[in-house]
Amino acid sequence: MTVPFHLAFPVADLEETERFYSGILGFPVGRRSEKWIDFDMGGNQISAHLRPEEVGTVRTNSVDGDAVPVRHFGLVLAWKDWHSLAARLQDSDTSFVIEPKVRFEGEVGEQATLFILDPSGNALEFKSFKDLGQLFAH
Repeated sequence: MTVPFHLAFPVADLEETERFYSGILGFPVGRRSEKWIDFDMGGNQISAHLRPEEVGTVRTNSVDGDAVPVRHFGLVLAWKDWHSLAARLQDSDTSFVIEPKVRFEGEVGEQATLFILDPSGNALEFKSFKDLGQLFAH
């Protein structure tokens, strides 16, 4: 069963957060208050809560030779949509934690991936599979 998820996370500045999530990533704004703002992330509700004291350092683990942020969230996009997003981010001079690339090429779980940080240092991964059936493959 597929149902939307809800994720709440800390941010240092709501205006900067809105510019990033709505302006750069294109996520529509939902409800808001002076302390939080909701975004529609591909049909899922993410809530940015103003808590600058909780914004912290990103820790990493090595995955396929890259330092992947352990705490991250994102979307699995259609192959064409992932490439469009990657090009849009590159054109907007977005800094990448991990540049757009294909990981596990020729193996089970082959995927296109990229990692970016939001203005508060929250890590996001956007990935795609040529064969979505590989998403949970062993």
